[in-house]
Amino acid sequence: MESVRLPVVNQSGYYEIRLESIGGLGANLCGKMMGELGTKYMGLNSASFSSYGSEKTGTPVKAFIRYCEVSKDIRVHSPVTTPHLLGIFHDALIQDHGIFAGCNSDSIVVMNTENNLEDPCAAANNIPSVKCVFTVPAQKIAIETHSRINVVMLGAMAKASGFIPIESVNKICEETLGRKYPQTLSNNLEGIRRGYNEVKRVELTLTGRTEISSEKETEAWGYQTAPIGGVNPRFGSSVISDLSASRQGYFPVFLKERCINCGLCDSACPDMVFQFQKGEYRGKEMMVNTGLDYYHCKGCLRCVSVCPVQALVKGVESEHPDKQWFLPNQDLIRVPDYYEAAGPDGYVTSESYLTEKRIEGGEI
Repeated sequence: MESVRLPVVNQSGYYEIRLESIGGLGANLCGKMMGELGTKYMGLNSASFSSYGSEKTGTPVKAFIRYCEVSKDIRVHSPVTTPHLLGIFHDALIQDHGIFAGCNSDSIVVMNTENNLEDPCAAANNIPSVKCVFTVPAQKIAIETHSRINVVMLGAMAKASGFIPIESVNKICEETLGRKYPQTLSNNLEGIRRGYNEVKRVELTLTGRTEISSEKETEAWGYQTAPIGGVNPRFGSSVISDLSASRQGYFPVFLKERCINCGLCDSACPDMVFQFQKGEYRGKEMMVNTGLDYYHCKGCLRCVSVCPVQALVKGVESEHPDKQWFLPNQDLIRVPDYYEAAGPDGYVTSESYLTEKRIEGGEI
């Protein structure tokens, strides 16, 4: 085993990695694999741990990894605040400036996205001025290879880092996933290979990009800046939260011409996504489906499974940038001027909505 030389370290002598994800995409396991990778196959000292709340699909997950030379001990076990490498597992998370907290000119960002970040109108407006940005369509690759997003991102981050050998990544995959899930090993190795080969560097200009400064970070609420009396100045509740970050690549597509307004979708939906109003259907006055509030949709696709006429079908969200029948919740007393980028929320499904058989190690 050859010792790998780290390209850059912080003042404490550590190379630090942070993974931003949601539950169900495998960031926790990816962080563990990256930690073991450094110790077993790169001749480094390493540490890794994760931070998450309830273990539900769609809830926020962060993973932290530290590398250092083998002659040095890792004595810091707090979350990574200034990452050299930042991995973003879900492109909806890009909307939140907090995802990029601590990034600087030495940071490398790797995103799972199919968006054209070179377009000044795309999500690139939220990206701070970092050293370089890499993109990989991890969701698309995972679907095509019947692997998981975490192994695709692992391959992509290995390439973007510039020092993690692909051979070592394959070895840790064989050791971690191959023994427990041998039937999916070839799929996962193919996902790593494609992630490594298909990740691309995106050159972004400063035009239209938001600079995240330390001055803005000091505006966070604290004992010195909190309102007198402890008043919560953030009005409303989750009804004005944008929960689209919980979706994992799929969403319901509404075909209005097929709808018979039976209301089964509204009964099955846990988040009041469907907006029924008084109207006329086949010459009779009744409640009709006027649209979907995709701000509240978590992508569980229960509505698709209960629709008797296939007026709701499963669609790949990246193929529908402009969603038809997108209607904000009409029951709001006041329609907000904006929806808060509150990040992901959780949902529980009784059965997988995927057509493939899903197991922990991948899809078969």
